[in-house]
Amino acid sequence: MLRQRTQLSTQSKLRRLFIVIGVPLGSMCLTFVILYIFFPRQSPPVVVNSTLIIHTKTTSTITVPIAGPPVRLQIVPIGIDTVINPVGLTNNGAMDISENPDQVAWYKLGAIPGQVGSAVIAGHYGWQQDGHGAIFNNLNKLKPGDTVAVYDASGIETDFTVRATRLYDPSADASEVFDANNGKVQLNLITCQGTWVNATDSYSERLVVFTELKQK
Repeated sequence: MLRQRTQLSTQSKLRRLFIVIGVPLGSMCLTFVILYIFFPRQSPPVVVNSTLIIHTKTTSTITVPIAGPPVRLQIVPIGIDTVINPVGLTNNGAMDISENPDQVAWYKLGAIPGQVGSAVIAGHYGWQQDGHGAIFNNLNKLKPGDTVAVYDASGIETDFTVRATRLYDPSADASEVFDANNGKVQLNLITCQGTWVNATDSYSERLVVFTELKQK
């Protein structure tokens, strides 16, 4: 994990945003950690008649219902329908993760799915002792155009379309995962990937699936 010094500029902090560590339980990656150093302030969205009006850089306008904090994630193409647990930071300043390998974690200090910005949901990868796979074992099977649905407690559904997937080295600069800074509504799904590395008690890669608000 890269150490941060108080003298680092804001730009340097953003370049070190993405550091993830998988911690095993048996043969499974039961902890997915993302070091959160800096989260930019954003202008509030315009609210009209309980509808969120989003003006993008291309001057197009997207209208979506105002959703609250997410409680359920559904990804039909890979058979996911699970609970979303809100998480914050651990004592060492890293993103927490759901203790249940069958559930996922939403970073509650960031954007709510459906808001302008990059919302982040992380899930476990690996196999339990009974041979049961973790919730994001098949995340790598998603393809551009697939739909990811998020629901809030009142049942409002916000749909996202898979745009791209990318593999990262655990120590790579991936500030785009938390801060795309492009005025769009995005949801990024993260998990471990690759082979198990005994020396680091973690997997060799990190998989990120980038999605954007689905056009109606």
